[in-house]
Order: sequence, then structure tokens, then C-alpha cells
Amino acid sequence: MESTASDSSAPATSSPAQALINWDLAASTAARLVSAGPTLNTGEINEAVDSLRKLADASVPHVHEITGLDAAKDLRDSSVLVVDRANWAKANTQSFAVMLKPAMEKMLASRRGTLSPAAASVSGAITGSQLGAVLAFLSSKVLGQYDPFAALAEGSKAPAAGRLLLVAPNIVSVERELNVTPEDFRLWVCLHEQTHRVQFAAAPWLRHHMLEQIDDLSGHLLGNVDTLMERASAAARSLKDRSVTGDTPGRGAILDLLQNPEEKAAISHLTAVMSLLEGHANVVMDAVDTSIVPSVKTIRQRFTDRGKDRGVMEKFIRNLLGLDAKMRQYSDGARFVRAVVDVAGMEGFNRVWESADHLPTEPEIHDAKLWLNRMGL
Repeated sequence: MESTASDSSAPATSSPAQALINWDLAASTAARLVSAGPTLNTGEINEAVDSLRKLADASVPHVHEITGLDAAKDLRDSSVLVVDRANWAKANTQSFAVMLKPAMEKMLASRRGTLSPAAASVSGAITGSQLGAVLAFLSSKVLGQYDPFAALAEGSKAPAAGRLLLVAPNIVSVERELNVTPEDFRLWVCLHEQTHRVQFAAAPWLRHHMLEQIDDLSGHLLGNVDTLMERASAAARSLKDRSVTGDTPGRGAILDLLQNPEEKAAISHLTAVMSLLEGHANVVMDAVDTSIVPSVKTIRQRFTDRGKDRGVMEKFIRNLLGLDAKMRQYSDGARFVRAVVDVAGMEGFNRVWESADHLPTEPEIHDAKLWLNRMGL
């Protein structure tokens, strides 16, 4: 599948701190390990790319009508790109470099004089290779992603507000697997992904708020680097034990265990924000009827049932990375959004985009009445 992600070609970074992770090696490792996806001829590739572009545009008025967010009227400060798996992975190395740069600069400063350039280079190569393997796995699963951090990467050509990535081979693969109408499925996916684009347009402060929270969390994790391997080993042992007993990790074995009280607070806030964003997008996705997506009922049912037949290894990796926890974010967040809209309407719910103080906490995600009371709704 040919990529059109021309603005993801810039190197991830060149700063000294970022040498702790070799981002270029991560991108090349992911590209080497991942399969191209379904076999398509040139005509089928062009049709899929053109179709996704058209449906991405067509989904925006529906998002506007459902959400009532005027930000959906003008999204020219961000772009839509149809990409292949390798370029999705490369784009994410650039975003990770942006998100982790402050924490790694602090870590490098704290170890100045104890970490030689040669040691940093070796460590960066190892970490880059490991990250590339993770991205290779993820790149075959993701259908789309809004990246609000793209413009902040060094040398980036992305528009100011970022870019929406639609991973064409994965969308085609899933629509074939589900045996659903391609145009309906692609529009359904675009509705979800365009909602994320609209969320960040409606709340322009959200990008920097998330960067601050990610910096806080990564600072805690990297600041405790001396015990990182010990805690990682404990996480792996716990995951093995849970796989035997059938217990489900709370947020994935890694994030579930690599945390002290400060880390727990940071993870709790990010979990609540991600639940809000994903749940809201799912509510929009599910608000369409057959007049917009004719086969939407079939798509919903088959997509929901799809995860039941995953193999043992994929389940292990998904638990380790917290991907099943991410699916719970979709359902938890959607319940919160629906509960708020039932009481306060979409206009009342949209107060959540006004400031960081209006974001729900994790307890509020699970009990919408708490948020409604705090907002005076």
C-alpha cells in the first residue's frame, strides 16, 4: 500500500537528549518488521486512497451536526493523510520524540558526567530497536489516529494543529475481514477519527495540557530509572501470572505496575482524558443512522464481535501494552458522555472543551453525576 504521508519524512530529532532513543532506528525497524498488508493492485490502491480522502471530508459535516461544535466548520489548520503501516510508525516516532523530549532532557542533565556519548548511543540503539518492534505490531492494528503533536517535531512540515492519519491497508484489511460494504465502513471510521480532530480544534489548549501531563508522567518513570528494570521484571511476572489465572490487568501490565503514588495520579488523569476523547468519538460514531451509513448496524455488530477470536500471543501483547485497557476507555468514556448528554444535552456536555479545569477526573468518568454536580448542571 503506497503512502501519501509526504510530511512525515522529516527526521524525528537531532537534540543530544533524544540520542537516548534512536528514533530513526525505531522507524526503520518498524518498517522492516511490519508486513505491507492486503495485496492490492495499483488501481485498488488508488481507489482506496481517493475514497478515504473523500469520506474524511464527507464525515466532517456529520461530526458538526452531532457534536454541535463550531470548530468542525473550519479544520484548515490541520491535514488528513492516507498512509501505509511503515509511515504510520514513522509519524509516531516523531510524536513520541516531541512528547518525551522534556523528560529525557531532564534525565540527561541529572546524569551529566556519568553517561558517556558512546553509552548513550548504544542505549539509544537498543531502545530504538525495541520501540520499533512495538510500533511494527501496533501499525498493523490501528485504523486511524489524530496526531496533535506533529507540528512540534523538529523539521516537521505538518500544519500548525497537526494531522489525521488514516491507515489504508488496515482499514481495507478489516473491512474485508468483516465482509462489510467498504464505503460504509470507511465513513464510519472517518467519523470517529475526525471527531478527534474536531476535539483539539474546539479545545486549542488541550494539546499543551496533554504534553504537560505526559511530561509529568514520563518524568516520574524516567526519574525512577534506577528501579525501572526491577519494576519491569515484576510487571512481566505479574502478566504471566494473570494470563494463567485469567485475571485482566487494569491498564496493561506495564502501566499497571510501573507507578508510585505520583505516577498513579498522573496515569489517572491521562486515563480520564483519553477515556473522554475516545468515548466522545465513539458516541459520535454510534450516533449515525442508516441514512448516513446504510449498513451501520451490521458494521457495529461485526466490529464488536471481532476481538473474540484473537490468538494467545496477540492477547499477551495486547495485555502487555494495555490495548485491551484502551478498549475499556472507549466504553467507559462513552458511558460518561451519554450520561452527561442525557441530563445536560450536548450543549452542556460541550463545557468540557472550555478549559482544563472542566476535564473529568477518573472517578467522574465512572460516575457522571460527580462531574455534572461540579459543573452545576
